[in-house]
Amino acid sequence: MALSDIKERIAKAEELAGRAKGSVTLIAVSKVQPLERVEAVLEEGHRVFGENRVQEAAGKWPDFKARFDGLELHLIGPLQSNKARQAMELFDAIHSVDRLKLAKRLADMAQEMGSCPDIFLQVNTGEEDQKAGVLPSEADAFVADCQALDLPVKGLMCIPPVDEEPSLHFALLAKIAARNGLEGLSMGMSGDFERAIALGATHIRVGSAIFGERTYA
Repeated sequence: MALSDIKERIAKAEELAGRAKGSVTLIAVSKVQPLERVEAVLEEGHRVFGENRVQEAAGKWPDFKARFDGLELHLIGPLQSNKARQAMELFDAIHSVDRLKLAKRLADMAQEMGSCPDIFLQVNTGEEDQKAGVLPSEADAFVADCQALDLPVKGLMCIPPVDEEPSLHFALLAKIAARNGLEGLSMGMSGDFERAIALGATHIRVGSAIFGERTYA
């Protein structure tokens, strides 16, 4: 499916939800994609991309940033504390802040560097043992803790369980965000982004539907 098809679907979903055109940011998830596929999407004019790993992004994006203006890079995968500085320098937004230790590390570096990427806090809406994110019952306190650190908390992120209806998780995330006065909702992927948009998503993360299936080594 082409980038233009995805953008048409986003526009239709915005209209059906009674939302303003362009209110949803499409993050093209370029992790593990060949450089030629990423370049093709850049040549089409898209400028917002998502990566899962700091190291992979560091090897891929500096050259593209030198060639293409207006690039916006989002970290959507887990962030280890020892990669925090590199992430702060490379990304415009970090969607996976999931523990207070990491939040404090980012806050300390933000004070030192004088700037900070936009921050999204990951909520484990499905309460899955193997998945990162704070539990829904702990989310309000985590938001307050991160705001007290002067982090620029823009919103929340979730990845619903694969075997459950995602709309239930999108609605839960939206409810947590609303009661904490947060507007950003990073939710929805290739198979469910229209449902996410209907429930208030501001950022959707679409990879294979744009680039094609990934080939892992």
